[in-house]
Amino acid sequence: MPPSVPSLPRRVARILRTSLFAQVACALVFGIVVGKLWPGFAADLQPLGDGFTRLIKTIISPLVFCVVVVGIAKAGDLKAFGRIGLKALIWFEVASTLALLIGLLAANVVQPGSGMNVDPSTLDTSAVDAKTGGGSLPTTTEFVLNALPTSFIGAFAENSLLQVLILACLVGAALLHLGHTKVPQVLPAIEQAQEIIFAVVGFVMRLAPIAVFGAMAVLIGNYGLGVVETYAKLIILCYAAAALFIVLLGVALRLVTGLSLWKFLRYIREEMLLALGTASTESVMPRVMQKLRRAGARDDAVGLVLPTGYSFNLDGASLYLSIGTLFIAQAVGVELGLGQQVTVILVLMLTSKGMAGIPGSAFLALSATASSLGAIPAGAVALLLGVDRIMDSMRVVTNLLGNCVAVFAVSRWEGALDTERAKRVLDGEVVDVPEEEAPQAETALPGTPTDRPLDSPAVTPARTVEPTADRTVKEPVSEVG
Repeated sequence: MPPSVPSLPRRVARILRTSLFAQVACALVFGIVVGKLWPGFAADLQPLGDGFTRLIKTIISPLVFCVVVVGIAKAGDLKAFGRIGLKALIWFEVASTLALLIGLLAANVVQPGSGMNVDPSTLDTSAVDAKTGGGSLPTTTEFVLNALPTSFIGAFAENSLLQVLILACLVGAALLHLGHTKVPQVLPAIEQAQEIIFAVVGFVMRLAPIAVFGAMAVLIGNYGLGVVETYAKLIILCYAAAALFIVLLGVALRLVTGLSLWKFLRYIREEMLLALGTASTESVMPRVMQKLRRAGARDDAVGLVLPTGYSFNLDGASLYLSIGTLFIAQAVGVELGLGQQVTVILVLMLTSKGMAGIPGSAFLALSATASSLGAIPAGAVALLLGVDRIMDSMRVVTNLLGNCVAVFAVSRWEGALDTERAKRVLDGEVVDVPEEEAPQAETALPGTPTDRPLDSPAVTPARTVEPTADRTVKEPVSEVG
């Protein structure tokens, strides 16, 4: 007798119960509907998205610390870690400069602000001050000094990723220097703490659909859909330029690693949809780190490149800033020559590196650029107030993909990428089981992948204890399932 086929409602219910992607997609649609029909009620849902973001942010700093320390200690080569950092910075600078150039080229060709003939004196600049909180972007000296921690606990309390990275590098270097025999319990303790953090990530991610619903309802309730009609030309241009940049990222990924960006996008579709719904790449950083590690990128490369990219590799923001600067100039009737546009690139290359974590940073960068040119009234940046939130989706997708491609490219450049494993994972030949949900034997190494081929029996694979920090090789240890 053939097995009974579940009814359509049962299949839908099972998908909604087991698929985070389906849950977040439904929450996204419901949020748009609620924001459109009941904007007053939608405005009260702000705490849903904010609360989820707060929970995720509490995890990021300890997670980055643990991953980087374990990565350095297990790699056993501090010089290699330094090379990874240097290559990452080179990649970031090339990628963000390319994004700026694409943005300027697109704005010159399409002229999104031409014909608006806006009088800057009629704009309400106080709204920009409210958006930025009266702050300012740090100078280069301030940025470097702010990256240096003043206390060990303070770096975690302030959730400063660069400070946490520096502390993690120091601790990892100290573990290599002392060797496993002098501090035999420190590295296992950090690895166990890392497992606890990943388990917490699993708990928090169950709240993702609620966060997406609240964030999307607030967005539509506050801004509506009419702003899309007003700024249609600018919005379409920004998204088209971002699409072109992402295509170039895909070409670069294929040339450097042989991997497909489309398959990788399908691999992180849940995280991408969550980032779109919450307008934050930080909300998915822990899960993306997990997936990059499972896709063959070595721990030290993931732990250094991805967090650093959150401060240095804002490709989407670079696109938006270059297009936005020319849009403002065209809207107020200012013609920028070639020399002034070169100045725009140079200024944005500096200001875009200090934007992460600063409220209203895009408007601060635009104001700084306008002031440096001397031809655009600084108050004209108020023209972008109505459309800035709509651009978050473009910035989030481009920033996240840019940083993930950087991890793969730098890992391949440094020989820290298992390309064959990456291809198998992205092709779906390996079942990706979240670490917080997979059963672990007591002797399993923390961070060991728990996925298996689709056609293999559900047995616990043999594990091998990796060499410790003092390079003493242990005998292989097998587990009996």
